Amino acid sequence: MQAVILAGGLGKRLRPLTEVIPKPLLPIGEASILEIIIGNLRQYEFQDIFIATNYRSELIESYIGNGDKFDLKIHYSREEVPLGTAGPLSLLKHKLIREFVLTNGDILTNLNFKALADWHRSQAFDLTVVTKAFQTPLSYGVIRCEGDQIVEITEKPVLESIINAGIYCIEPKCLEVIPENEPYGMNTFIRTLIQKGFSVGQYRMDSYWFDIGQFQDYERAMKLHEEGKLLISGQ
Repeated sequence: MQAVILAGGLGKRLRPLTEVIPKPLLPIGEASILEIIIGNLRQYEFQDIFIATNYRSELIESYIGNGDKFDLKIHYSREEVPLGTAGPLSLLKHKLIREFVLTNGDILTNLNFKALADWHRSQAFDLTVVTKAFQTPLSYGVIRCEGDQIVEITEKPVLESIINAGIYCIEPKCLEVIPENEPYGMNTFIRTLIQKGFSVGQYRMDSYWFDIGQFQDYERAMKLHEEGKLLISGQ
């Protein structure tokens, strides 16, 4: 099976760490984030992996290599200019020959990627978006009014939303809507597919999921790893 890992971001929110090391190569314990993702994909029978790079591409390519140490094949697609979260796929149109998994390069999860691909095929979606219930606690009491009259107050409620987990299963025909060599975001990609009548579905995940997007998230991930509480596979 084929997979694409987006590893070209600047990692601005993780500076100064990313001024030297690209975000996907930041360590979690003895392995980098990117190595953990690759190991997880390999565990679920993915043998053909494309890594989309831009920022400090040469470091990623020299450190990760051609896949021999993971017992799989790794290919690189280097952007000359940043192409966003969906734009890099335009450079891989002729290499992605069947449904493939796409994942952001800053996500730690124990998601069963094979189960995702099997679900995608069984539902005959053109694009499957992995979603997750996400809870946001509020620090204030929330007031409900009818006109100017207060009828209810809830102390520090927890709001639950369904979020895009940054993982997808995609049919190659979807890539035809992505413009060549232009920045193109995943949200725009999804909206365009829906507007053009492609079948877009969701895969609700209950698996562990951790986004290493900001400095405090990375620090928390390292602390959880030291405590043996970071529930990820692939290491």
